[in-house]
Amino acid sequence: MLIRLMRTYVRPYRKPVAALVVLQLIQTLATLYLPTLNADIIDKGVVLGDIGEIMSYGGVMLAVTLVQIVASVGAVYFGAHVAMAFGRDVRAGIFDRVQGFSAREVGQFGTPSLITRTTNDVQQVQMLVVMTFTLMVSAPIMCVGGIIMALNQDVTLSSLLLIIVPVLAVLVGLIIARMRPLFRLLQERIDKINGVLREQITGIRVVRAFVKDTHERKRFGKVNRDVLDVGLGVGKLMAMMPPTVMLVMNVSSVAVLWFGGMRIDSGGIQVGALTAFLSYLMQILMAVMMATFMFVMVPRAEVSAERIQEVLDTESSVHPPENPVRPAAVTGLLELSDVEFHYPGAEASVLRHVNLVARPGETTAIIGSTGSGKTTLLNLVPRLFDATGGSVLVDGVDVRELDPVVLSDAIGFVPQKPYLFSGTVATNLRYGKPDATDEDLWDALRVAQAADFVERMPDGLDSPISQGGTTVSGGQRQRLAIARTLVRKPKIYLFDDSFSALDYATDAALRSALLGRTADATVVIVAQRVSTIRRADRIIVLDEGAVVGDGTHAELMDGNETYREIVLSQLTEQEAA
Repeated sequence: MLIRLMRTYVRPYRKPVAALVVLQLIQTLATLYLPTLNADIIDKGVVLGDIGEIMSYGGVMLAVTLVQIVASVGAVYFGAHVAMAFGRDVRAGIFDRVQGFSAREVGQFGTPSLITRTTNDVQQVQMLVVMTFTLMVSAPIMCVGGIIMALNQDVTLSSLLLIIVPVLAVLVGLIIARMRPLFRLLQERIDKINGVLREQITGIRVVRAFVKDTHERKRFGKVNRDVLDVGLGVGKLMAMMPPTVMLVMNVSSVAVLWFGGMRIDSGGIQVGALTAFLSYLMQILMAVMMATFMFVMVPRAEVSAERIQEVLDTESSVHPPENPVRPAAVTGLLELSDVEFHYPGAEASVLRHVNLVARPGETTAIIGSTGSGKTTLLNLVPRLFDATGGSVLVDGVDVRELDPVVLSDAIGFVPQKPYLFSGTVATNLRYGKPDATDEDLWDALRVAQAADFVERMPDGLDSPISQGGTTVSGGQRQRLAIARTLVRKPKIYLFDDSFSALDYATDAALRSALLGRTADATVVIVAQRVSTIRRADRIIVLDEGAVVGDGTHAELMDGNETYREIVLSQLTEQEAA
């Protein structure tokens, strides 16, 4: 997965990568040449007392060092550029994929996990890419080149490499093998701590209201401790890496000096050659150490890459049509024909054989007990889910065949939990229609009964709104969400319990104002409050996912026991009449 992900997202940057490899090659060759020059200075200059040779070779060493520095800086520049672009592109890829998910896929992964995958997991892979381009490219060149140069200095001493390098590789491999499962567990624990933290911050008012501060601290402390425990396990293994490498390096140096001294004593090599060989040995082991440092990062990056690729490989259950239908105009006729819906793995369907027709110029209300499938039914129209049976039709065309842009333009949806984005009142109202004028916004606010409190805000339409709309009350948030939908002037209005936070007077005034605005549109209202829907043209009664009543308020009061029970649970017999 890691290689696949890197290959996919690094491919567009082939030219910078090629330049980076060339620069790393130049820098590494320069590094490898320096010990040989140093050996020549010792053997041909210092030993013989020739100052001219010392100065000559010293000048060459300075020139080679300058080339090494320039190449190294260029390689780091290109490596950092490609790595940052890689991270940007992967984040964009995850974001684009998640934007295409239906509510089912979002629920499958969970919001905390998706956030972790887009941030922390991408960061882990990005760090590996940075280290790959700055260290890993040069490490094999350094290792192979060092071996060749060491053989050039003394073949007999080079036989020590046959023992040193495999020993170091085996020791490092054993440590890495134990680290990989811990890295996967660590990412899962980070998911969990993100979930708990997000839940506690979102529900802080409930926590305070029930005086559960101590309980939530203990709960967070537990998941925090779980992350700490796994992190300590990883840290202990990582702490073993440097001393292991240093032990091998130091033992190797002692062995080279021991056997090299005997070779000098027998006249096999000169002092400069032994010095150069020792330098090459250090370069080889440093290259191996750089590679092992990379391998420490690989297990965690591999786990992160698998989690990222899991998101990128997940197809949305809501597929765009292959040959989208683009009608010249949409009137807003909405029909549900024998619709069924069930979640994957669920034993029972949420909706069963639902038939419903909502016509332009009419208000159709849907009521039922909690869990009867009202919200699910409404979510099928804008394709937040797709029906698992039957069809949802707009102007006689299945929504699965309609062009998504046409469907989106035709529908104005106010969800059960209205959400406002950080910005201003104006930017939130223009969310669905960027070219709306200020007069359009004020008109929508007046219909939504929101103009009065917006006028009282210090900056009117330019007044700031915090993320989620926490700077306004629940009722104000609902009215702004309704106004945002009204600005679009769609052909189909879907209100999912969108009046629940309003007092009765505001509710009545808003519904009265809506009649004039939505006279030619199809209006579907889901509500728990009978007073909100009793004057609808048609009322659909849902019970356990099935339609058990269809008619006006008066007709249902006379002939539908389910509806009658709902009404009398809220109103007296006289008020209901």
